[in-house]
Amino acid sequence: MPFAAITYRVVPGHEDEIAEIFAGFQRVDTPVFQDPDGEKAGRLLGTAVFIKDDVMVRVIHYEGDFRAVAAHMGRQKGVHLLEEKLAPYLAEKRDTSTEAGFQEYFRNSVMRSVSQLSVDTHPVSG
Repeated sequence: MPFAAITYRVVPGHEDEIAEIFAGFQRVDTPVFQDPDGEKAGRLLGTAVFIKDDVMVRVIHYEGDFRAVAAHMGRQKGVHLLEEKLAPYLAEKRDTSTEAGFQEYFRNSVMRSVSQLSVDTHPVSG
């Protein structure tokens, strides 16, 4: 079950305000997401947000097709409400008001994964 990380550049000194925004986040309506044909493409298993100085990272734990994650999240009202509240604190402005705009930012902000280890990949000793 893979992880992905999305970066945000934020204005330093606003960590508490940003934390407050995420504290009131409206979760997605369903963790199951679909491909363009309406077939199940995977599930969101969890998310976490981290912030330090001018960098914020959203970590997404998912299973399935990662490309469908952005489309799923881009359709969520709660995501758009969060993005509106977050806008004043972003160092790099972007338009995520539409599903397409959100997907573009999502694609451009994904961090390169260099390692993902879990209990599933741990060698069995015996």
